[in-house]
Amino acid sequence: MKIRIYYEDTDAGGIVYHTNYIKYCERARSEIFFSKSINPLDKNSGFVVRKIEADFLGFASLGDIVEVTTEVIKIKAVSILLNQEIYKNNKKIFSMKIILAFIKDRKPHIIPEEFKKVFKEKI
Repeated sequence: MKIRIYYEDTDAGGIVYHTNYIKYCERARSEIFFSKSINPLDKNSGFVVRKIEADFLGFASLGDIVEVTTEVIKIKAVSILLNQEIYKNNKKIFSMKIILAFIKDRKPHIIPEEFKKVFKEKI
């Protein structure tokens, strides 16, 4: 997924504010579902972040176009491990491993097959 960097994404120095890289990864994960006309959550269930490990390797600035990639590492019964990376001009500037847990009625719950299928398909 490609994202253009706007003024609102940057700090006073014109560099992307660090938390926005995590937001871009969230958008890319959501887009995986939206591109298949599936809503990844409803009022009683959805994915929540359990753990994030982030590496900031470079930076993007106002006007840049970055690309977010998503790779499924492992799917378990109630969680999924993903590797997401952000590139600027084919150079990796951000990398994140994220564990998402599926919950229903605020408790861990088995990931629905429909959602597993989305992640198992080529992203």
